[in-house]
Amino acid sequence: MARRGRFRGRAVDAEVDAFLGLRYAEPPFGPRRFAAPVPTDPADDCPEFGPIAPQSARLPGAPVWRPGDEDVLTLNVWTPSTPGGPWPVVFYVHGGAYAFGSSAQPDYDGAALVRAGLVVVTCNYRLGFEGFGHVPGRPDNRGLLDQRAALRWVRENIAVFGGDPDVVTVAGQSAGAASALFLAAWEPVRRVIAHSVPNRCYTRGFAQRVAEWIDTATPESAVASADALVAAQRTGPLSHDPVLFGPVADALPMLRPDVDALLCHTDVEYRLFQEVGTFRPPADLAALGRAWGIPEHVVAAYAPLPDAHVRLAGDFVFAEPTARLADAHGRAFLARFTRPPAWHTADVPFSFGNLDGADFLIGGPAGAEERALSRRMLRAWVDFCATGDPGWTGVRHWGDEVPSRREAWRGVDLSAPVDHPVSGTGARPPRPAP
Repeated sequence: MARRGRFRGRAVDAEVDAFLGLRYAEPPFGPRRFAAPVPTDPADDCPEFGPIAPQSARLPGAPVWRPGDEDVLTLNVWTPSTPGGPWPVVFYVHGGAYAFGSSAQPDYDGAALVRAGLVVVTCNYRLGFEGFGHVPGRPDNRGLLDQRAALRWVRENIAVFGGDPDVVTVAGQSAGAASALFLAAWEPVRRVIAHSVPNRCYTRGFAQRVAEWIDTATPESAVASADALVAAQRTGPLSHDPVLFGPVADALPMLRPDVDALLCHTDVEYRLFQEVGTFRPPADLAALGRAWGIPEHVVAAYAPLPDAHVRLAGDFVFAEPTARLADAHGRAFLARFTRPPAWHTADVPFSFGNLDGADFLIGGPAGAEERALSRRMLRAWVDFCATGDPGWTGVRHWGDEVPSRREAWRGVDLSAPVDHPVSGTGARPPRPAP
């Protein structure tokens, strides 16, 4: 058993203690469903991960959501077992298209980062319609509000675990990276790590159109009807990449100049989605460009490239937006993850030091070269969290240096929020009561 103040967790090993499933807000169901999070005191005993948010995903090595699980607003702390500190803190927000995933995924185990000198915090938050669906009379972006409540809990309580509340880095990948930008815009955040920031915000009109097809009677029916709506997107822009939920906002926030920033994207982001079957591009590259509003000259620049569809989509949604954040900030550190398969999320196990069991994400079993790369990437994270400097100038390549494809994007506006039409099927369910 491990103890910090009144909290009782478990010893991971001789160097790391874990406190898992600490409640930071009341269960967001019953009369609190679709409302802003209500802060609460966590239980004293916290040896296991809490339940995950409603979703249909079944991810390798991760728990699944079970109907009836309600205490889903929890966080986890990994901290050095030896006295000392205060240590820098990294508060990590998981990705998953704002619709799936959890802090209990093996990729996000914080033990290796703790051994290198950090306190690590991860959290669960509301996903899908529960977290980002439009409900008249209720706040939008409830998932972001959950994250904000968790971050405030960290600032108020992390000293008990040896963390420094004045040296907190907010980090995330994909949807978690965009979430980190919102948190940095709302809260007094010192540093940000953002990997593969998606160029995806949504108009209120889009959110309202999606809501017309969601059965909100129960969390189960909301998940099921959202899955059905995703499957129904067989024509139009959403047929190529049917992501229905995310922040309702005019644009992603820019990073403040006083916030230290470490940004990263992978070389061929969308190859992952092609591999798992969620990216369904048309055979005609120009048709994909027209559907997403990508200018013809950009599409033409990609046409000769191998895997032109996945490269065009990945750069449009993730790589170019991430690089532009670095440009706008002026002193951000930018990295490109190019080690094959160099697809979306392949960089996460390397940064956390969790290569064992990540064979699919990293393209096979980890050998000596992979472990050496992981040590370098993990060290960069730790140094950045502690000092604001990961240890390089210019653009860092994690893997072989590859040519940039940025020139074609110069002058192209990527800031407009998604406002696509939505194709449903069957009868619309009753609208939710406010």
